[in-house]
Amino acid sequence: MIGVQIRKQGGAAIVTIPSDVLKLLNLHIGDKLEFDVSGDELIAHPVRTSQRKRYTLAELLKGTTKKSMKALNSKTAWAREGKTVGREKI
Repeated sequence: MIGVQIRKQGGAAIVTIPSDVLKLLNLHIGDKLEFDVSGDELIAHPVRTSQRKRYTLAELLKGTTKKSMKALNSKTAWAREGKTVGREKI
């Protein structure tokens, strides 16, 4: 069991979550917790939002044709013109 102390910051009561607990639960600064009160117990649950689906290159390019890629390249040619002005990678 890990013990923490409740402290006051402004008008709020603050509890510090040890970094080992954050790592164990795969939580990061800014993540949200949901609290349940059952009798005299406080239970915190991470709010798991649905993560964005990660796509493979093949999935992203599915349905493209050589003709559509050629059209896209011609529409965006202006973005590839000119010399670099900073630390762009070519």
